[in-house]
Amino acid sequence: MHHCGQIAQWDNIKRRHVRVHKQLPPVSGDREVWPGDLGQTESSLPGVQDTFMTYTVYDDILTLSLVHEACLLLDVSADVFLKLFGEHFFLFCKQAGYDTMLRTLGGNLIEFIGNLDSLHSYLALSYQEMNAPSFRVEMTDDGKMLLHYYSDRKGLYHIVPGIMEAVAREFFDSKVTMVVLNQSEEDERTGKKEHVVFLVKQTKQGSETRDQDHSSHKRETLLRKMREQCVSPAGKKHGWDLIRAVVLSEKDAAQKYSTWGQINSSSSSSLHCTFSPSYPNKLWVEEKTFCNAFPFHIVFDEDLKVRQTGVNIQKFLPGLQARDAMLDQWFTIIHPQVTFTIESIRKFINSQFVLKSYKDNHTTLKLRGQMLWMESLGCMLYMCSPKLRSLQELQDVGLHLADLAQHDVTRDLVLLNQQRLAEMELTNQLERKKEELRILSRHLEAEKQKTETLLYAMLPRHIADQLKDGKSVKAGEFEVCTILFSDVVTFTSICAACEPIHIVDMLNSMYSKFDRLTNIHGIYKVETIGDAYMVVGGVPIPTETHAHRVANFALGMRIAAREVTNPVTGKPIQIRVGLHTGPVLAGVVGEKMPRYCLFGDSVNTASRMESHGVPDHIHLSTSTYSKLKDAGFNIQERGQIEVKGKGQMTTYFLLGNPLVSEDSIMGKEVGGPCLYRDDLHSQSKKESDKVPDVKTVRGDTPSDGVFAPDPTRLASITPFAWDITPPYETDENSSEISASNFNSRLCVLF
Repeated sequence: MHHCGQIAQWDNIKRRHVRVHKQLPPVSGDREVWPGDLGQTESSLPGVQDTFMTYTVYDDILTLSLVHEACLLLDVSADVFLKLFGEHFFLFCKQAGYDTMLRTLGGNLIEFIGNLDSLHSYLALSYQEMNAPSFRVEMTDDGKMLLHYYSDRKGLYHIVPGIMEAVAREFFDSKVTMVVLNQSEEDERTGKKEHVVFLVKQTKQGSETRDQDHSSHKRETLLRKMREQCVSPAGKKHGWDLIRAVVLSEKDAAQKYSTWGQINSSSSSSLHCTFSPSYPNKLWVEEKTFCNAFPFHIVFDEDLKVRQTGVNIQKFLPGLQARDAMLDQWFTIIHPQVTFTIESIRKFINSQFVLKSYKDNHTTLKLRGQMLWMESLGCMLYMCSPKLRSLQELQDVGLHLADLAQHDVTRDLVLLNQQRLAEMELTNQLERKKEELRILSRHLEAEKQKTETLLYAMLPRHIADQLKDGKSVKAGEFEVCTILFSDVVTFTSICAACEPIHIVDMLNSMYSKFDRLTNIHGIYKVETIGDAYMVVGGVPIPTETHAHRVANFALGMRIAAREVTNPVTGKPIQIRVGLHTGPVLAGVVGEKMPRYCLFGDSVNTASRMESHGVPDHIHLSTSTYSKLKDAGFNIQERGQIEVKGKGQMTTYFLLGNPLVSEDSIMGKEVGGPCLYRDDLHSQSKKESDKVPDVKTVRGDTPSDGVFAPDPTRLASITPFAWDITPPYETDENSSEISASNFNSRLCVLF
């Protein structure tokens, strides 16, 4: 019965049912499987894929792996888990539209079980690769009912009691308990099969309704208490603990059911049919009419010798007309998988038999039907019809609809199943297309991320977002910012003496280190031209600490340059760095490879600071010096120099920053320190519930106004990065803070 799961397919179960935190998830039967949603541990199992196709056959190893992992997570045994699944799966089949089909299988439990194989045979028309189990009911001399279960797969027989108990309760208003009497392996034609014998005890349900209601009320009360504990803020119970409690409660209930008594004689008469048929004294059918009316039938004796056949079987297998024709010489048994002997056939007499003819010429005929034992004649009657799934198979065998008896439902079955197969193929195509679209969508999203990463590397994030939205970016005027230029000393000589690839490798190594520093200090890289590197602080998002950021960045550049080797001399390269603070205009120019560019005299002045600088020194203009002089930087006056296009200018050299270590400047300090006050303020604004403790440090050193945030809170602060972080938030209150309150805008961690 549990192989009826193939009628609904496991992927549909996943889509239609709630997840495991609300109720127990279904797992697989024998063939098609659904991985469930058993948590990240389940999805990380080897071989488990993200999406399962409805009409795709999956390996049994995957099924067993899912069951094993679920039992580990729930801390329950496999028999308890599979039994609960059996009950859950039966209820799902009813909800999936198979309620009427299941109800009509039989008028009592014995008839229901006896027709399960017929149902599986019918479903195999649509699901050709379905390998269903087989069931057989045996009534002992003392009135006990034994259920024989046969399956090619081991370890799944615990599903059967769960399904049978649900069937008895829902369809026959009774309760069933099943006890395993014997478990063995039998050598059949295809190998060993698991054979489990259950003792079935059936009890009328009406006498125990009160106990059931009490048990249901008790279980609902327990579930409500567990939910309250899980929802309560004080509750520490994990979701899996709730599921485990539900499973164990079901196990306790199952143990209570084991105390039920055996079926009594009074209830037995009400549970079983008492109809007594009447038979004629003479069979009023002549031989010729019978063979024509049933063109596909075979009568054979205990030695499998063919005694009688239908006219159409003779037509396609003329050899059966021979006097000594043996049935096993022309056919082999496909289902059930038993040896071709009269004893095996009688053992599975209630099963639907499928026989396949050996290849004769170019045709292979499959027959399905019922075996009927005729005790007085000592012969077996096989009433059958061709097993066909579609009109194409009808043509392949060489049959026509006219070859089938008019009363044979195979006619209608072929036509209806043809439509069903077409619908299944269409559904399968839609699922494949859906899966392809899902994969393409995932790849498209990955490519989109790459494109956005490249775009954010070229333009500030919020400006790039405006361009993506089709908006025009207006040019802006910035009253104050700090611009930096740098170049490599003797770069022209290096180019003349080296191969181009060596120059590219040197610049790539140097620029990669510089680019990383821009993320650490939150400044914007404007462009690189040859060996020239240009950055700006305070643009496009104004910030109070623009000069301090660029100054620390310049110190980091000088440290990073020492790690880059001159391909000519083999020694570290030397760079010149120039800084200037002043107003600029900024905006996006160009349509092909647009750039966010700066314009104004401040750009020229910063370039002059670099060109008039000294190797391995950081050259400052007077305006930049005024921003840094009270911030604790070590600055040396250079004096007045003649600057091209500017005349006499007093300039300075930035020597270092004694308030922070080189590791902090290079971003290597563990904990991700916040070097700048406005970064810390912006972070606290975004996370108002986690405001860091800020203390003002005052002393004799020029560190007045330096902030020391709580180190335990700084680990959560994400470093600024143009290409990976959201746009800056402008500090609206920054203009209201006077310079006298903060002599330094530099933040350090102590």
